[in-house]
Amino acid sequence: MASTKSGRWSVGDIFEADIEKPAHGGHFIARHEGAVFFVRHAIPGERARIVITSTGSSFNRGDVVETLVPSPDRVSPPCAFAHPGGCGGCDFQHISLSRQRALKAEVIAEQFARITKKEVDVQVEEVSQPLHWRTRSIATTSHNGKLGFYAARSHTVVPINNCMISVESMDMPELAERNWKGDVRVEIAVSNTSERNIALAPTRGEGKARLTEGNQILHEKVAGKVLEVSSNSFWQSHVDAPQVLTQVVLEFAQLKSGDHVLDLYGGVGLFTSVMVDVVGADGSIDLIEGSKSATADAARNFSENPNVKVATGDVAKLLPRISSADVVVLDPPREGASRNVVVEIVRLKPRAVVYVACDPAALARDTGYFLELGYSLVKIRAFDLFPMTHHVECVALYLPV
Repeated sequence: MASTKSGRWSVGDIFEADIEKPAHGGHFIARHEGAVFFVRHAIPGERARIVITSTGSSFNRGDVVETLVPSPDRVSPPCAFAHPGGCGGCDFQHISLSRQRALKAEVIAEQFARITKKEVDVQVEEVSQPLHWRTRSIATTSHNGKLGFYAARSHTVVPINNCMISVESMDMPELAERNWKGDVRVEIAVSNTSERNIALAPTRGEGKARLTEGNQILHEKVAGKVLEVSSNSFWQSHVDAPQVLTQVVLEFAQLKSGDHVLDLYGGVGLFTSVMVDVVGADGSIDLIEGSKSATADAARNFSENPNVKVATGDVAKLLPRISSADVVVLDPPREGASRNVVVEIVRLKPRAVVYVACDPAALARDTGYFLELGYSLVKIRAFDLFPMTHHVECVALYLPV
């Protein structure tokens, strides 16, 4: 057993504790001998035996190995690989679906209360069935070429014979039966037009993914349009996410004919695709995105729309070149937008800002910046676009005070 920094415990030690509230990142709080532990495979209100998996100066980690007093919301995971030491992907499979969403709502509220000192009351909305929703997946092969996923906080590959959350057209059972090269990352994408491609990349170093099956470009249908999405470009992973998110963005933005809109971190143009017809020929959209692959896709997707301008670069560096905007839509990566970007957005004095976020902590932080600069949070909705996991998608609307 490895010794701890405190000397009190070792990795592998087991203790009993009550499970407290959820924590950001899919963990739950437990306390032992005055120390905080972030525990996986738990549910608040349970009493459990917990094995220590890592230690640190401010907090420690553990896994539930036995539930002594189970929650009424504890269920049998549908996937055989969802257990301590198993696949690290679906960390909520042991929790009933309604409780999963309730826990995610608690985390959103806690992040806003802690970071922004603001109370938010939000319900996480059910979107679809909890299984067979994922259209993008990154698997890894073991040293002997078995397809699988990493265990939690580990580079150990857990071989699988299926993935219950992947769309059925991904055909994970067939992929799992193949003989793969050892130690490669397997990037699989499936479009809603029934196309599939696979790209391989080394698990170590910075080698780029190389397409080995299918076409480089997939085609996604959104609101009557077909968008091209290259294998290196981002696309929402939930099969229903494009429809759900574009609808709520339009609802919040309340666009008018002739509006000038900014689509920040706009990717291949998901939101632009539904906004361009609303603003009409007299309106315009500036799409800014850092990925060259995505902006190349966007340029093709809107080649027949002269009122859409696509720019490649850092949003924080390109925003100062813009003098005004009626509405701003932003969908930043997990780390959020940053204070500099929020300052630039506010400088433009848009009548509305619509923020799509996959991390509630980053959203809460950026909300604080908007509040400081004279924009209030007037609406927030949350969607269960990552069922069976701790992840959640939010859409927030800010208006000038």
